[in-house]
Amino acid sequence: MAQLAGVSLTTASKAINGRDRISEATRKRVLRAAKKLSYAPNLVAKSLASGQSSIIGVLLRDPTVHRFAMPIVIGAQSVLERRNFSAIIADARGVVERFADLAIMLRQRHVDGLVIVGDMQEPTPSLTESVKIPCVYVYGATSNSRDVVHLADDFAGAVTVVNHLVATGRARIAHITGPEHSPAVQERVSGIAHCLNEHGLKLVTPVKYGTWSQRWARQATQDVLAEAPDIDAIACGNDQLAAAALEAVIASGRRVPEDVAITGYDNWTTFALDTEPALTTLDMDLEHLGASAVNDLFAMIGGARVGGGTRHHEGTLVIRGSTDPGRA
Repeated sequence: MAQLAGVSLTTASKAINGRDRISEATRKRVLRAAKKLSYAPNLVAKSLASGQSSIIGVLLRDPTVHRFAMPIVIGAQSVLERRNFSAIIADARGVVERFADLAIMLRQRHVDGLVIVGDMQEPTPSLTESVKIPCVYVYGATSNSRDVVHLADDFAGAVTVVNHLVATGRARIAHITGPEHSPAVQERVSGIAHCLNEHGLKLVTPVKYGTWSQRWARQATQDVLAEAPDIDAIACGNDQLAAAALEAVIASGRRVPEDVAITGYDNWTTFALDTEPALTTLDMDLEHLGASAVNDLFAMIGGARVGGGTRHHEGTLVIRGSTDPGRA
């Protein structure tokens, strides 16, 4: 294979194993040669030689967040595939004791490290000291400030949403969101208040806290319209709430977005693309979150000192017809 690609054995090995410090053109040339020769690496021999299994454990804390966890896993898998690594996925089903037991089980399977997907609604128990292998946490802060944690930046996301609404001429804005105890909700509320203050504005009604329920959101929207009939925008805590808010606004005889702009959060296409007009929403770029976590994990496995603490990732605003008449 090395001879066919015109490179040394060392360079061929680096290309096959996804190592850095070779050009992309050289890597592609080696991979073409490997494909032509139907080359398949002996993973058992590779693990014996390197002392690594080329397997990563992915531990999911709670099935209620699988909608968020799956894009994170997809992003992680994209990096794993480039490195010829595979993953074992385990689901703790929301049980704390099972969460710790599964982490030990994965270590006993000789995984090289763990990606632990938490829940933004509450802290994730830290497993780093107990499993004694490299661990990176995603979508949920931990109880250990030294852990490497990757989080969506909900404060920055909320600021992005409000800046967009103000830029489209909105000044009388309300906020409908989920449970007040949720850290994600708190961050978004803080971001909205901060950004409005920067623009010399404030919410036209107190924040409406409630459940992640469309029925509740319809009633909350009706309450907001009664309290502030001249409202011109509603920023919602997720797309499920936003879809219900949009229906309630239209049912009141107002137009979206001409009279009232509506924004969601999460870019949950089941709701964001099913309304008329479609929802402007903040995409948390969860695949990028998962890929970034695995890159840190590989650095730790390789012995690099990546430094503990939280890495915040800003999302991307997806502008659709619920705030832009030109796209309605």
